[in-house]
Amino acid sequence: MPPRRSASLRSSRGPRRTSEVVQPPPAADKPAADSIRATPPPRPRDDWNDAELHQLRDSLDHIAHAGLARLTGGLSPAAVAGAFMDWAVHMAISPGKQVELATKGVRAWGRLAQYAAQCSAAGGTAEPCIQPLPQDRRFAEAEWWQWPYNVIQQGFLLQQEWWDNATTGVDGVTRQHEAVVEFAMRQILDMASPTNFIATNPVIQRRIVETGGQNLVQGLRNFADDRERIVHGKPAAGTEAFQVGRDVALTPGKVIYRNRLIELIQYEPTTDRVRPEPILIVPAWIMKYYILDLSPENSLVRYLREQGFTVFIISWKNPTAEDRDLGMDDYRKLGVMAALDAVSIIVPAQKVHSVGYCLGGTLLSIAAAAMARDGDKRLATMSLLAAQADFREAGELTLFVNESQLHFLEDLMRSQGYLDTRQMAGAFQLLRSNDLIWSRLVRHYLMGERTPMNDLMAWNADATRMPYRMHTEYLRQLFLNNDLAEGRFQVDGRPVAVSDIRAPILAVGTERDHVAPWRSAFKIHLLADTDVTFLLTTGGHNAGIVVGADNPKASFQTLTKSVSGHYLDPDTWTGIAPRFEGSWWPEWARWLASHSSELTEPPSMGAPGRGYPALCDAPGTYVLQA
Repeated sequence: MPPRRSASLRSSRGPRRTSEVVQPPPAADKPAADSIRATPPPRPRDDWNDAELHQLRDSLDHIAHAGLARLTGGLSPAAVAGAFMDWAVHMAISPGKQVELATKGVRAWGRLAQYAAQCSAAGGTAEPCIQPLPQDRRFAEAEWWQWPYNVIQQGFLLQQEWWDNATTGVDGVTRQHEAVVEFAMRQILDMASPTNFIATNPVIQRRIVETGGQNLVQGLRNFADDRERIVHGKPAAGTEAFQVGRDVALTPGKVIYRNRLIELIQYEPTTDRVRPEPILIVPAWIMKYYILDLSPENSLVRYLREQGFTVFIISWKNPTAEDRDLGMDDYRKLGVMAALDAVSIIVPAQKVHSVGYCLGGTLLSIAAAAMARDGDKRLATMSLLAAQADFREAGELTLFVNESQLHFLEDLMRSQGYLDTRQMAGAFQLLRSNDLIWSRLVRHYLMGERTPMNDLMAWNADATRMPYRMHTEYLRQLFLNNDLAEGRFQVDGRPVAVSDIRAPILAVGTERDHVAPWRSAFKIHLLADTDVTFLLTTGGHNAGIVVGADNPKASFQTLTKSVSGHYLDPDTWTGIAPRFEGSWWPEWARWLASHSSELTEPPSMGAPGRGYPALCDAPGTYVLQA
């Protein structure tokens, strides 16, 4: 088919008449048609070199991925599609699995029909055909066990069980793809739960009758208030009652050092005599430090002071786009090592009890390994609180860590310079969507109630950002490649190994930790070549650590493996480790005291003559950055 002539070409020749002979214009006047034919049509450049093409490709892909990532909350569609494709293809070629699922589906419908018939005959009640999981509290109210809502919830639970069977145990599907598919279907089922809809939730219906519908009116007000807070970047409702420096982070102290990344806080002593060895706490930079100095009754910092320890803690800066190029080594140098240098000058000639919480524990492990490699013996002990050094079994967070997902997330962070707090919070909330998303939506917007705010919840809403370079290095080198555990992580151009650390280690895991599962934290036994005391406590990643010294509901197990002792697997360990009632804090304080010297006079606050004056009162300025 010949190419169509452009409108400008046709108009330049004027209307065509069969009886008219068109004469060419004078030679001095160049025809418009010739002018157009003389100008070659635009075409792709063929003089670009490979570097320019690569730069163009990278820029276009980055723009596309970053824009899409903002719509998906940082979740890679390719990663999810790949997982479902793997599952679907293997399911399609597994007739045995299909027969099994079909049989289980027929049985489930039969059980539900039998249950409905028994309920009808017995006046609405019968022995349930399936029980909710122990952690599932959605159907705890009595109304859910009355006709017809008992049949509705039993049908939902049976469907949930069937989909769990359908998404797991398909031969040939990779472990991570199976976990992604199972996780995704769980999110869909949680969203479709009968508890989330007025028509199928008897508790909401009762509430509507009791209030005359005012709960829905109040729920609409709650929704409008939450939306206004999100749009204008305001904190969550109720957090106003927990202001930093007024209601939380109240322990007296001074900021005695500041650089572009940290403020170092030294706390005033409360006892006449203290242990000579100070404590340096390295919290995670994903959180603000005052989780360890919340209200007076659950402040770990305050408790350690009362036990006669001199306490220092790092307060991380909340990074902005200007900090995009700060890397893991900057966090080690400007964070752990700069703080340790300050502590060593303020409390000279003494070793230091180092403590790392969550990501801070991982960073502390890297710093301690590098110190051990280089002959730096300033650490008396190392305590790791809900921290990981081996990431092969890092829990459900590994669902968000693969090559496709990391590349997608890197494009998002590259465009912003950091990972935003809301983008991070979304991933953590999905891990416990029942508790952190759907149940709250039902309570706030359908029941018209507000979940009472407490200090830990208010702290959790006060999140921080993650610099582009650091978070990329962390996710790739630690989460994806597991370089630290496998001896490939480099500091100053040379690899470091946790096995070089000779300071005694106490590691704390929490039973319901979904961020740093205790079995992952337990792997410190396989990495360390020193005495290791492992302590397993009740609670979750945060509530298990911030438990309070006098909590009667808490309990813990603990056991020490000497450097010459034999390894115990986690199941054997839990079977033989003695259990103790109460908080683990006193046990930890005893362990620290056993590795400390006799009591002595408290050190001075800072060292003004050596470059560490008191800059301001605790909690400092970095913790107040939004």
